Amino acid sequence: MVRRNKRFHAEVATSSLSDIMFFLLLFFLIISTLANPNVIKMTLPKSKNNEKTNKQLISLSVTEEKKYFLDKEEVAFDQLETALMSKVTPGADETIVVRIPYNLQVQDLVDVLQIGVKNKLKFVIATSNTQ
Repeated sequence: MVRRNKRFHAEVATSSLSDIMFFLLLFFLIISTLANPNVIKMTLPKSKNNEKTNKQLISLSVTEEKKYFLDKEEVAFDQLETALMSKVTPGADETIVVRIPYNLQVQDLVDVLQIGVKNKLKFVIATSNTQ
């Protein structure tokens, strides 16, 4: 009589687990760099040429209701200059990105930019691509 070994050996295939983990890590790294938590959703003016920068930026957003947000914190317009100067490191080459809706008046943009001219700050206006 021949005895046969009828034991069943359960196996978990883990050879592709490292590949899956690598792709998940890569996916979340890419998504985290694309998502900017200091942004308020609004329709921006359109531009044919867009430049991108990797510098540390301070975001200044103006809504259609003329509410001012400095990195997602609401600031009254009369306190905007002091709030900006407290965020800017003296002597550093920091850029303030102004995000203003396309349908706001030009005077609203000029009022904000005059704060930058007065304090010698570098302002950049955010636009969306026309393509």
